[in-house]
Amino acid sequence: MTNARTGGDLISVVVPVFNEAEIIRTFHERTSMVLNGLNGMRHELIFIDDGSSDGSYEILRELARADASVRVLRFSRNFGHQIAITAGVDEARGDCVVVIDADLQDPPEVIVPMVEQWRDGFDVVYGVRSERDGETAMKLMTASIFYRLLGRITNVQIPANVGDFRLMSRRMVDQLKLLREKDRFVRGLVSWVGFRQTGVTYHRQARTAGVTKYPLGKMVKFAFDGITSFSTAPLKLATWMGYVAALLAVLYLLSVFVQRALGHTVEGWATIMVAMLFLGSVQLICLGILGEYLGRVFTEVKPRPMYVIQERVGQVDEARQES
Repeated sequence: MTNARTGGDLISVVVPVFNEAEIIRTFHERTSMVLNGLNGMRHELIFIDDGSSDGSYEILRELARADASVRVLRFSRNFGHQIAITAGVDEARGDCVVVIDADLQDPPEVIVPMVEQWRDGFDVVYGVRSERDGETAMKLMTASIFYRLLGRITNVQIPANVGDFRLMSRRMVDQLKLLREKDRFVRGLVSWVGFRQTGVTYHRQARTAGVTKYPLGKMVKFAFDGITSFSTAPLKLATWMGYVAALLAVLYLLSVFVQRALGHTVEGWATIMVAMLFLGSVQLICLGILGEYLGRVFTEVKPRPMYVIQERVGQVDEARQES
């Protein structure tokens, strides 16, 4: 395929930041070296400070003052990783947009082969993790189970061992910006949009500083957001659980008749308690599933913005604010 893009294109790099003061400067240095090495391409680095409390914003502000390619958005509070990605994509002006975390687990050097694939006509180039240092066997296993399950119960196919590290073309970004749901699962939204997509394999590094921003509780919520955003299977599961409970009740009723016909005494107390607890738990599970979907409807119908920007730093934005 011929190269239809010239060296004068602008590449935007979106970087969500939450308490990464120990590594931001190293990330900026490595990423800038990579971007400066791209053939004639202009670049901008858009950092989104997602309510950091460790001095990350102060460091980002210094970088923006010293480097004209750096822009910083500071949220009024912590809105979450997926919302920070959304804000950066909303602000990005590039012909292509890269999303990458600041922890350097995803090497900035992988941007180079991503750009090459984009120049060959792909709209999405995602990073595929061939190896994942510093992650437990439990996390790897649960991630594999989640993506297999998501692929089976939805029509959205997300490749295995893929995170949010990816490059997107301008037309993909324009379509993504039209999707304004608040409970966001960005990698699922990108897969849902479609267009031509391919992967670049890389070795994911262990975190060199700081701590993970996705402990078990957040991972579970993230997984549930992904499932409920793209599938009604949990609602169908609730229905089937009702059918199973009804079938068990009928079977038990038949067993009672058989026992009475054989002359066995039915004590009743333990059986009644077990049946009540079983049916009660099924009802509570079904109500919980319905509540999750109802809660998401409640969130979506409120006309609140997804995020609030407290401050912008960067020569372009300051000039725009003064005009």
